[in-house]
Formats: sequence, structure tokens, C-alpha cells
Amino acid sequence: MPVTLLGAAEIRALAAELDVTPTKKLGQNFVVDANTVRKIVHVARVTADDHVVEVGPGLGSLTLAILETGAPVTAVEIDRRLAEKLPSTAAGHGVPDGALQVIAADALRVRELPGDPDVLVANLPYNVSVPVLLHFMETFPGIRRGVVMVQAEVGERLAAPPGSKVYGAPSVKAAWYGSWRLAGVVSRQVFWPVPNVDSVLVAFDRDETARGSEDERVRTFRIVDAAFQQRRKMLRQALAGVLGGSAAAASEVLEAAGVKPTARGEELTIDDFVAISRAAATVASLGE
Repeated sequence: MPVTLLGAAEIRALAAELDVTPTKKLGQNFVVDANTVRKIVHVARVTADDHVVEVGPGLGSLTLAILETGAPVTAVEIDRRLAEKLPSTAAGHGVPDGALQVIAADALRVRELPGDPDVLVANLPYNVSVPVLLHFMETFPGIRRGVVMVQAEVGERLAAPPGSKVYGAPSVKAAWYGSWRLAGVVSRQVFWPVPNVDSVLVAFDRDETARGSEDERVRTFRIVDAAFQQRRKMLRQALAGVLGGSAAAASEVLEAAGVKPTARGEELTIDDFVAISRAAATVASLGE
């Protein structure tokens, strides 16, 4: 029996059965168009050889499209009503036993996933999309690639190159893990309820060459945050608080890293920030 997808009328009926009203607080907007969910799965290049983790499956429209490929799915859902209903919805649409595992939990608190998923596919809630993405990339190094649907503004930031007006801390932190690109625009009309923002697909591929230790990641991200909290200031001023306590001390570290003290954060690549982090560690050790 092939897996069948949810239609708009069935999605509304499921929501009514569960007394679920999509809420802005949870950033819930359910996809009610089969072509859209199949497009997401296609862009993610999901095959039966993959194991997919989905964040925020909701009523299951995207979940079923992933399962249609034959790939097993681990779904993380914060709303217990939705989490409890999803297995029976899947079974009623031809999903074989064992293909779907549902975890009723806050995605930001999940530390373990069964089956070691290697692909992330999700329609992420607008209000927590970046924190969830960074948490999953940090916590689950086995995730090699993925596609997420996010608010257009968020997606543009994630995929932005240095020098772009929307390039910022999320852009740099995402780049620590690999390459990110915009992979499609999604019409507002495929959602219920219709959101007042545009959505995009963002695809990513993890860079298999590790950038450094967890300590180095934490130190680098602290520098990134400082650089963009005062993005109009030169780095020697913006980073003074985290690089020695003065503009002169910050300039010493920046010069050791090969970065101009008069540059601004929006000009730097992730490699530049890593170089600053390493130079800071070296200068600190020399001063001991």
C-alpha cells in the first residue's frame, strides 16, 4: 500500500478533531498543499537510504511526503496532542510499522535521537528557527544535509555572504557548520492559516572538515556576537570587551589574526572569525 498525502480538507478536519487552533506563540502554520511538501522533499534529495529527522511535524503533511520516499523519519513535536495523533495518521495513510518514531519534546532541549538521522527536513516555527537549527547542527554531527522552510527574512540571513546588508551573527554561526543556500520561494497560500510573511527554502550541506573543538566554537561565537552587537563600530572597538578590555588589546589580537582592526564584522568570513579566536587564545597564553 503506497503512502498517501494529506489534503487541505483532511488537515482542517484533523485540527478540529484535536481542538488545535494554529497559534502565533508556537509559530504554527500548517502546509496544506501536497505539491509543496513533495517539492521540499525533492530539494532535500531524500531517498530510502536516508534517515530523516523532522522538527515540528504538526499534523503530518510534510512527514508523509518524507515517508513516501521510503526513508524512516524521527519527528520531534512540542505539542503533545499533535505528537500523540501523528502515528495513527501515518498508519492510516499507508506508512508501515517502524517507519515513523515521534518524540514529544521541545526541539531546543533534545539531546538524543534514535536511529542517528543524517538528513534534517522541517517547516520550522518562525519564532525559534535559528536557535533550533544551530542546536541541531551542534548536537547532532551526523546530520549531513537538509532543507528547512523558514521566514524569508531568516532564510536570507542564513544564506547571506559577507558584505551583504543582511549578513549577521546567524550567517556566520551557520557557516561554522557548512554551506547554506536559498533553494526556493514558498507561496503564502499553501499555509493554513495564511501567514503575513513570505517563506523560503534554505538548503545546507555540512562541511565534513571540522573547524575546531567545542571550546573554539564557543569562543568564536562569543566574538561573533560581540562584533554584530555593535556592527557599525570598527572591530577594535566592538571587540574590546572580549579581546583584552581595550581597543589597543583588541587591535593586537586582530593584527595577529591578519584582520584589519578598522574592519567591521559584516566584512569577515567565518574563517576570519576563527582566526581571531585562535589569535586570542595564543595571545592569552603568551601573557600567562
